[in-house]
Amino acid sequence: MTTAFADLDGTVVGGWVRRLAGNTSTRRNHWNTKTTYYRAAATVLNAGPHSDVNWKTIVAAAEPRGCRSTFYEVAGAHARHRMIDDLIGDGRSESLQIALRYLRTDPVEQLIDEAKVWSFWPHRQRLTQRLTASMSLADLEGELFTEVTAWARRSPALALAVGYAPPACAVEDLTVVHGRRLSGVQAADRLAEVVRANL
Repeated sequence: MTTAFADLDGTVVGGWVRRLAGNTSTRRNHWNTKTTYYRAAATVLNAGPHSDVNWKTIVAAAEPRGCRSTFYEVAGAHARHRMIDDLIGDGRSESLQIALRYLRTDPVEQLIDEAKVWSFWPHRQRLTQRLTASMSLADLEGELFTEVTAWARRSPALALAVGYAPPACAVEDLTVVHGRRLSGVQAADRLAEVVRANL
């Protein structure tokens, strides 16, 4: 098995998702709270190009009942379990480059970045099941681009948001399949073009 292929199991963003989504506690499951607000953000974005996406509209769309304090528990500079913190904490050059690309001052944009990962995750799971160690770099990259394209077409409002930013997990995966020789910035730019071309 190639190192790059094997490394897909140990990505930073993948670990962040598995750590939070793997919590089986019904009382203190922060992933459930996060996904409530991810769904709400997607709902507001799907309302149309003139929809006003801000913390108030996201809170209003959160089911069964959103509130401002909970919104700021999942988004913003002091939010709990931010994806960006895991990338920064990893400390590797490509992780820091991805973190810088997704470091937002606007908590709504930060929430949308995480919502993109949440929305893309089923595509990533299908992708990793299809990949084999014998695939060439071109095949690995092509499979990733296929899933990003499918995701963008399925979730166009979310894909378009925040300047066509691709899901951070896909960006990290692209650096990994390139043996971490492709920078986080280059990977994000290439995948943003894939998103843009398919909307």
